Amino acid sequence: MVLRLGLLVALSIAAVGIAYLLQRRRSEPPSSPSYRTIAEVDRSEFVQPDARLLVAMFGSTTCNTCPQVWETISKIDKTDVARERIDVQTDPERHKRYRIDGVPTTIVANRDGTVRKTMFGPITRADLDALLK
Repeated sequence: MVLRLGLLVALSIAAVGIAYLLQRRRSEPPSSPSYRTIAEVDRSEFVQPDARLLVAMFGSTTCNTCPQVWETISKIDKTDVARERIDVQTDPERHKRYRIDGVPTTIVANRDGTVRKTMFGPITRADLDALLK
């Protein structure tokens, strides 16, 4: 009986010790990708540099999400909004210059090149419409 009680106490202490060590090990938050936002673009490098706004999607021909994002962007029917798709396979230099490290990356930029918003991943038409006002 005393032996069983001693074994139970020893196992309990061991369990508490292991739990403590595991908790200490998890104290750092998991790492996640950090994508760079773009502050400014050279509008002369994009289509219709004189348009009031530019919506540019940096993508890839191997990206599964890019076609849906580009379809959303393509439906913009405002004459003062330029739209351009820049795939890494056809224009790697612009991807490198703007430090695109994840696709799709979509930007909305003013005529002067100031980027209003950088979006990563899927976008909705409502989000895009709100930015184009």
